[in-house]
Amino acid sequence: MWHKFHSKTMSLWIPTKKNKVHVKEIKPNSAPATFQKSLRATLIMGQLFSLLPVVGIYGDNAANVRFVRTSWKCLYSLLSFCGQVFMTSMCIYKLACSVTSLKGTTPIIFYGTTCITMMMFFHMAKSWPSLVQHIARTEQLDPLYDKTLAKRCNITCFVVLMLALMEHILSLLSAFAETMICHPNKMFYEGFVKQFYPWVFNFIPYSPVLGGFTQFLHFQSTFIWNFSDLFVICMSYYLTSRLQHINEKLLDAQGKYLPESFWKSTREDYCRATQLVRRVDDVISGIIFISFANNLFFICLQLFNTLEDGIKGTGECSSRTKRTTLLRGYEAASYFLFSLVYLISRSIAVSLIASQVNTASTVPAPVLYDVPSPVYCVEVQRFLDQVNGDTVALSGLQFFSVTRGLLLTVAGTIVTYELVMFQFNSPSDSTPSLTNVTLTTPTPSL
Repeated sequence: MWHKFHSKTMSLWIPTKKNKVHVKEIKPNSAPATFQKSLRATLIMGQLFSLLPVVGIYGDNAANVRFVRTSWKCLYSLLSFCGQVFMTSMCIYKLACSVTSLKGTTPIIFYGTTCITMMMFFHMAKSWPSLVQHIARTEQLDPLYDKTLAKRCNITCFVVLMLALMEHILSLLSAFAETMICHPNKMFYEGFVKQFYPWVFNFIPYSPVLGGFTQFLHFQSTFIWNFSDLFVICMSYYLTSRLQHINEKLLDAQGKYLPESFWKSTREDYCRATQLVRRVDDVISGIIFISFANNLFFICLQLFNTLEDGIKGTGECSSRTKRTTLLRGYEAASYFLFSLVYLISRSIAVSLIASQVNTASTVPAPVLYDVPSPVYCVEVQRFLDQVNGDTVALSGLQFFSVTRGLLLTVAGTIVTYELVMFQFNSPSDSTPSLTNVTLTTPTPSL
């Protein structure tokens, strides 16, 4: 072992015959925090709505994770994808038969991005078994003892889905209020689905079965829209935890006189962690791109809806003047405001949590600069070159890297496009028919 010599000026590590390094070891009282255990609840929720159709996620053995084309999960994903294509096609057909407007294109973007997201998750499912097995091999070489990792993933999953459910309930409440004003003579459920899904029931005869099927597809779409952000957050939790595991070793060794073998082994651990980040990014970068693009568009849209329809409440089916509904005519305002706050909060959370991967990768640099001169060696220099010479971060299809500065860029983009949207929807171009289309077009919510 290595024994430490104390003096008033320095602390020195002296080798013994065994030629090993004495490092402060943490003896955990629990099992390692594996990738399979940490993300299990999140992935199960995703598979409930036809995403990531792989088998073996319920167990702890990475070798059992497989992509089987003939499994019921793949069949469920295929049927769900066909349903989303049906919704997208009906939205496009309705737009072709009516006056084009900003809000008229919203359902096409919503269901279209749902189809793209489902295709990306299906494509990712093919690479998922090899990714999980690569992570398992990394965990065998350097186990991760983070007792809070699984808890953070599960709590985030619960909070995101509960807030999304509240948003969905408010959207339904707003649609119910509009139905009572616009379709007072029709059966309540029939009037509701015709008001909420005009792109379907303006061209296809109403039936309760089709109404329920359409509602399920919309609910599935809104879940997928929320799940993309949740998935990125949980993956970022795991990657950040792996990098922080190495940073803890380095911070404990800061300023100490350690041999070259210590820096070599720590550099190799850091190299494995950064390679894991790149491997994960190759698999999920498409999901990151669609997540940020969706958030950017719908924040602009909901901000516009809040200022136009929510505050003014001048729509053709507005119940604010009659005040006969549950929220006295403020259902649309409540929904748009809550949805806007939720969207902004969720987008900020995704940006900041995903950027922590990049932040954690830069922590070793100050520690390496603080290595005492007597023990400065080629391994420390190689470590420094690796930390400073490469950007370790998640990305959106390599178009952008998720860093802390990205949040300010997105905020500036939102302000710019919001001004464009107000100019595009100036009062001189508004007509009663367009206002009606605006109110009857549901925005995504769970």
